[in-house]
Amino acid sequence: MKSRTIDLIAPSGYPNDPAAVERGIGRLKAQGHKLENVDATRRRFQRFGGTDSERAADLNRLANPSRRLPDVVLAVRGGYGASRILHGLDYDGLRDRLRDQPVALVGHSDFTAIQCALFAQAGVKTFGGPMFAGDFGAEHLSIFTMTHFWQAISHPTLTVTSHEPQHQSVDVSGMLWGGNLAILASLVGTPYLPPVEGGILFIEDVNEHPFRIERMIYQLHQSGVLGRQQAIVMGEFSGGRLSEYDNGYSLDAMIDQVRAVTGIPVVTGLQFGHVDNLLTLPFGASAHLVSNERGFKLTMSDYPHLV
Repeated sequence: MKSRTIDLIAPSGYPNDPAAVERGIGRLKAQGHKLENVDATRRRFQRFGGTDSERAADLNRLANPSRRLPDVVLAVRGGYGASRILHGLDYDGLRDRLRDQPVALVGHSDFTAIQCALFAQAGVKTFGGPMFAGDFGAEHLSIFTMTHFWQAISHPTLTVTSHEPQHQSVDVSGMLWGGNLAILASLVGTPYLPPVEGGILFIEDVNEHPFRIERMIYQLHQSGVLGRQQAIVMGEFSGGRLSEYDNGYSLDAMIDQVRAVTGIPVVTGLQFGHVDNLLTLPFGASAHLVSNERGFKLTMSDYPHLV
């Protein structure tokens, strides 16, 4: 594996497991990578990985023309807090330095807010993928996650397949974008949600009941966001629990309702979200999605990759 410079940023929460931080540092250094801004893993302010200004500065450092760009910019963890710093980012400077450059900005969950804002305000493409503490510092490292991560950010094209049978036949092309559903819904009506036309929207979330998932999807639908998309690709919605009161209202029933109300194809089984074995997906890539009773195939291109 080629040695890379990896810049750590903490736009959201602080890592609550110091051992995970040390494991992540040890593993990446053992592979020959150079880590920058490690202090971001040790900052704390209330429940955040530093004050709002400190966390915004992690990203704004990338706009400094006198500083050499890293190969990878890796979010320490998710949680909450990215929305608080969106107004403080130097979008003009970040556009000038990062747009179409071979730099991989990577994270998921709360990092979705950063991804959306960078694309909406600066046209910067990023990656939904593993984070430093929870994934690189996991007690049991996922070989699947690590292999797919390095493959995704190092090649100009990427293909993801699933053998999960699909209820609808789909053959569409468009921009791939999305991420955490709660974050996407929270950005509706703000200048930080990109106005994507003809896109392929992927979504995921954690610890959310199907009715809460449906409510957030309805928000995207009723605000007009879904009506501009070619398809929805459902990632993992882990941690949600049903009760006796649900009386048959399951995740599958919710998806059927979304299909009926929106009229948009919904593809299921994308291995992305709060799971151990995680895909890495380029936010802003050109994508082609084909699905049928045998599964689906998602092909991506036109995104920054390491050289």
